[in-house]
Amino acid sequence: MANIKSAKKRILVNRTKADRNKAIRSRVKTSIKKVEAAISAKDKAAAQAALTAATSEINKAASKGVYHKNNASRKISRLSLAVNKLA
Repeated sequence: MANIKSAKKRILVNRTKADRNKAIRSRVKTSIKKVEAAISAKDKAAAQAALTAATSEINKAASKGVYHKNNASRKISRLSLAVNKLA
């Protein structure tokens, strides 16, 4: 453990931010899994609904800086493409 007060604070702040980022990342991964589950079940309506929710979660994560905007855009694009391939 650090001895300097500012270093101790940095450790606490970094831990708090890491926990926050981990929670946001986990929420995004869960929403993506829901879309993929609906796709594998060939349920277009459920996939569309899950895609809307996942897009919202991914955009929130990107706006908070957890994901880079291009990374978020790529995730949304790939999910949308997969959902649109369902017939």
